[in-house]
Amino acid sequence: MSATERQPAAGPLQGGLAPLGGSDPRSGGAWGPYFEISQKFFFDAAHTLRREIEAEGSRRIHGHTYQAELCVAGTVDAATGMVVDLGLVRQVIERLRPQLDHHLLDEVPGLGIPTLENLAAFVWRAVAPELPGLVQVRIWRDGIGDSCTLRQSAPKL
Repeated sequence: MSATERQPAAGPLQGGLAPLGGSDPRSGGAWGPYFEISQKFFFDAAHTLRREIEAEGSRRIHGHTYQAELCVAGTVDAATGMVVDLGLVRQVIERLRPQLDHHLLDEVPGLGIPTLENLAAFVWRAVAPELPGLVQVRIWRDGIGDSCTLRQSAPKL
């Protein structure tokens, strides 16, 4: 066999994503490769927050650059080779961003008190109908090092 005819070494990803086989420890059923794919984005927004600790600065209108990440999970579609087309995820984000970017979060309909927890839930509700494999939304602020992650347990395959 010549070098051009040599077959690559067998492996789980060689030639596509053939099922690896095995047993899913959560359900006992058969399973194959399971992937999580994510897309990050950011928005700049202001808010106020009534709280007992660090109260004075929080009560004044102040702003942050928020980072966000959407995570979609599932098996790879044999026809596309993808769990989800990241172009679709970016389109969903571009419909969401204008609701948050350069807004006073206190005034965003449906958000509630502008905490990281409520931001994560708001983003989830906004994108989940278009991203059925959504398993995680993370919101964070690099400037002060805090974050919130909203997770859904992985779906049974």
